[in-house]
Amino acid sequence: MDYFVRLGMFDRTKTYDFDCIVIGAGHAGVEAAHAAAKIGAKTALITISRDTIAKMSCNPAIGGLAKGQIAREVDALGGLMALAIDETGIQFRLLNRSKGPAVQAPRAQADKYKYQDYMRTQLEQMSNLTIVEAIASQIITEKNKVSGVRCSNGLSYKAPVVILTTGTFLRGLMHIGTEQFPGGRLGDPAANELSESLQQIGLELKRLKTGTPARLDAATVDFEKLEIQYGDKEPIPFSFMNPPSCFRQPPRLPTQGGAAGKKAEGQIPCWITYTNEKIHKLIRDNLHRAPLYTGQIQSVGPRYCPSIETKIVRFADKQRHQVFLEPEEEEKRIIYCNGISTSLPKDIQEQMIKNLPGTENARIVHYGYAIEYDYCPPVQLKPNLETKKISGLFLAGQINGTSGYEEAAGQGIIAGINAVRKLQDKEPIVLHRDQAYIGVMIDDLLTRGIDEPYRMFTSRAEYRLTLRADNADRRLTPVGKTVGLADEKRWVKFQKKLRDIDTLKSYLTSTRSDGLSLWEQLRQPQNTIAETLANLPNIKKMNLDRDVLQAVIIDAKYEGYLAKQERMVASMKALEAKKIPLDLDYNSIVHLRAEAKEKLSAFRPSTLAQASRISGITPADITVLQVHLKKSSK
Repeated sequence: MDYFVRLGMFDRTKTYDFDCIVIGAGHAGVEAAHAAAKIGAKTALITISRDTIAKMSCNPAIGGLAKGQIAREVDALGGLMALAIDETGIQFRLLNRSKGPAVQAPRAQADKYKYQDYMRTQLEQMSNLTIVEAIASQIITEKNKVSGVRCSNGLSYKAPVVILTTGTFLRGLMHIGTEQFPGGRLGDPAANELSESLQQIGLELKRLKTGTPARLDAATVDFEKLEIQYGDKEPIPFSFMNPPSCFRQPPRLPTQGGAAGKKAEGQIPCWITYTNEKIHKLIRDNLHRAPLYTGQIQSVGPRYCPSIETKIVRFADKQRHQVFLEPEEEEKRIIYCNGISTSLPKDIQEQMIKNLPGTENARIVHYGYAIEYDYCPPVQLKPNLETKKISGLFLAGQINGTSGYEEAAGQGIIAGINAVRKLQDKEPIVLHRDQAYIGVMIDDLLTRGIDEPYRMFTSRAEYRLTLRADNADRRLTPVGKTVGLADEKRWVKFQKKLRDIDTLKSYLTSTRSDGLSLWEQLRQPQNTIAETLANLPNIKKMNLDRDVLQAVIIDAKYEGYLAKQERMVASMKALEAKKIPLDLDYNSIVHLRAEAKEKLSAFRPSTLAQASRISGITPADITVLQVHLKKSSK
């Protein structure tokens, strides 16, 4: 069917029927469409071009602190992101190796073009999925229920559930100095009509801003002047389906500093350079030409990924800022300048690059730019990512005010699952804060509001000892199996891992040495038994995977802390079980404070636990609300 859509051969007078429609094929849209189709819904994925499916518009990497955990959670549920980066990554690193497992996270540089190709191929091979190349312009509704989508080419597609994953396309406006031009990203048009349609059906829209740095011609970069950064010698796969041997080649230390143009035989390095006072003065002297400081850009950008001009102003005492030069593909033709995102004029960007050590003679391939775009404040959503106002309309990704590929993918897979469960008339899947970083993120969006692009950090998760990258499968693969997304191959592998963990734990608890069981010795902070565990003869005979050994070691080390955390979780679950009607009239609750009435009416929490996390809501308010609900139920 999609072939005829591309050629414009559909009958414009006819409406085409689907179970589910996904608008946008970025990282949220890919996971949403894949999940919906794999579970069994006849799904249409509407995108401007199949050639930009899963395009890495910003940095060419997956993972990072907390983001790596989300990528592994998407994989544990049965999603695509981890499989894609394992197949197309060019450098793999485990961050925070010197710290505890709770804050360690995988990160990988991607060959961005191979990543796109992998994702597109996976979607094209799905039997329930049709890729439609078109621009969605209108959400069609009937009596506050979604019924389909109309495109700018006049074609209409009908479906009882629609998932919006529009990224930065909603009324996108790009800035380079005083230049302003509409666009969803470089080279793609903005979706202005869709913004108007969302307002017409009653959704509130606000504006946010993000940006990217310049890209350089790698052949013009002097790599000899740069500090080199290698990948791990023993890379750890993102996907639980892949063993370490999945990597096609071992890492290689490149000769001559990894000069560009030489075909790599293994992992590709990145390079590090630093800004200097000359660059800082250049930026300070030209702030009057920076859209962020002239009033040209009105929206708020990401606090934790600021532009270089914001860094110079905010951290005026710093003499230099780190810049990572990251290859965008295996051939190292284009270099991404991570750390100097900017919307400064082109001539200033050129001077900045000329003053950056190692890039003095570099040619800019694409200039950095900022982009402002519409988003829907996520207080308009239910916990299943469905809008409260329009039944069957789900939102995922940057339209909810988040930033980052991983945050988008995490929302996308949940929206895809829940859209199909709505079709099946089943209870939605809501991941709780003790269950997944994805659950923390969605709960934050619903209870804390957004006034800047949301980015996930380990510090946001109060149960981060439980929410580790290594155990995402033990937390979420049963959920993926329940909803029909984790296939039999994944389930068989997961069950074997659980059996191996139980076998090893049983052996450790029953085997004693020096008056203690091996399990008790593992729990001791200063004991080095963990380093030699794999070489013990009886354990060697078990032929266990590395991740099984690691899981058991971590479980032993954290046993006491995890038990304490489980008690905290149990007390919170009592509040999670107390449902609040979405249409509750808070103004009618006599003893509720005025501020609480205002906040609760705005956020419309679905449980007492959610209500307790809203800023300004006190324990006394929760008690009053609890009493009111109890009386009402009687």
